[in-house]
Amino acid sequence: MILKELISNLAILVALLFVYTQLTNSSPLRRTSSRRQKITAGILSGILSNVLMLYSMPMDTVIIDLRHIPVILMSYYGGSIPALIAMMLIIIGRFLFGFTTQAVLAIIFIGGTTFLTLLITRLKLSKMKKVFLALTISNLIFTIMLTFLSLRMDTLISLVLSYWSISYLAGFLSFYVVEYVRKNQKILNKYKSESMTDGLTGLYNVRKFDQIFNQVCKDAQHRDEKMTLLYIDIDHFKTVNDRYGHVEGDQVLVELSHILTSTVRSFDHVSRNGGEEFTVILLDCSAQRAEEISERIRKRVQNHAFQLATGETISITVSIGIACYDDTTNTPKLLIEEADHALYEAKQSGRNQVCLAQKFAREPV
Repeated sequence: MILKELISNLAILVALLFVYTQLTNSSPLRRTSSRRQKITAGILSGILSNVLMLYSMPMDTVIIDLRHIPVILMSYYGGSIPALIAMMLIIIGRFLFGFTTQAVLAIIFIGGTTFLTLLITRLKLSKMKKVFLALTISNLIFTIMLTFLSLRMDTLISLVLSYWSISYLAGFLSFYVVEYVRKNQKILNKYKSESMTDGLTGLYNVRKFDQIFNQVCKDAQHRDEKMTLLYIDIDHFKTVNDRYGHVEGDQVLVELSHILTSTVRSFDHVSRNGGEEFTVILLDCSAQRAEEISERIRKRVQNHAFQLATGETISITVSIGIACYDDTTNTPKLLIEEADHALYEAKQSGRNQVCLAQKFAREPV
């Protein structure tokens, strides 16, 4: 029977911890988390501990459960606020089972475990040492509480051995689950981010550009708002790579990305679509306003001294093609083709130019 109850407690504990870590993937509990997040975590932890009490493991006149594990987790990851909230909810829940000597001892146990664990988490020890010490202190407090119940020595020894084994198993398993899930979430989020951003400049890549562009086109039509697309290309960039090397060329691309993001508005979308080609999606922006922004970009690039690793500085220029819905086209999906054509015209006109797509020149018949 004790094995069955142990498995039930462990299964509930691990399952709910897994669900919690999945639900808080974007904002895991930390000591620096917001007060609101800590309060929420504390409440959920207290509820989990009360659920575990419902599946207590009876041994003689004593019941064993894993209510202390969520409190230790809260103390370690969130600090005093979630730990104390969980502790209070456990105390309230324990009194619902009746006001007895065992209930008073249980309250002393959970209170002592909470406060001592909070102290342990402040020690300059490794993660595993803190976990081991917190579980050991909790087990010692439980053992001391048992001595007040006048149990037979053989029962006491059996109970202590069983509890220490269960507590260590559940404690280390719980920490392992949380750390394992968080580690994998971090890796997955990193891969997701890398799949949508350019590894060199940190700007959106072409995949993310396509995703944003399609959505912005729908929004512009639905809201009847203007939107503008800039196609930006570095003039004679191959010469930079050939003369100074690709490493220095990459540095130029990084500096250019900083110029673009600092020149456009904070809510516009800047992407590196490949090589030396960049795009900017200007939201709710007319063609006239886009020309002003593009000219500002062109001048800032032209006047910027690009620093190389060797200490040498070089100058570059860019050509920019502009297309705007609904100033140059009535079809948002044509913006890419129109901006690309305008960029070609800027290149043909001598480079270091800003060129606006001809109004409705490529509109489908």
